[in-house]
Amino acid sequence: MLSKSQAKTFFLGGTIVTFVVFLGLSWNTLSTEVPKRTHEENLSPLVIKGKHIWKKTIVWVVIPYLAKSAYYAPELTKSVRRRGEGYIKAALMSPVPWSPRGRKMVAYNMSEKDADAVVAFMKWIGEIDLNGFPAKHKYNQSNQPNK
Repeated sequence: MLSKSQAKTFFLGGTIVTFVVFLGLSWNTLSTEVPKRTHEENLSPLVIKGKHIWKKTIVWVVIPYLAKSAYYAPELTKSVRRRGEGYIKAALMSPVPWSPRGRKMVAYNMSEKDADAVVAFMKWIGEIDLNGFPAKHKYNQSNQPNK
């Protein structure tokens, strides 16, 4: 059994060692892993402009829906690959609200230059290595309904 001073020393020592390991892993992640996974070398002025447009016009619309339900808005990191540039540009440039699958979306009414910038940003996001996130669902064929 440890004395009170030994327990205190053990606790403080363990806390300090754990904190140092945490700082080391954080430094390693930020200095080597993040640049490697995000492909910072592909950042262009168009991608950066798209990010600023994204933050100004799109994020303020999506965030309130995320507070209500995490499943309201689709996952957007691979949307260019799924839908294509033309579909996304058409949605961003549309002057009227559009309703995919019954969900009423916002009419952004962007110019073609702004839509090109947002698409460039979304393409860059789609190339980020998310280390397997989100996980792909593994469906059991026996559980699928009969067609």
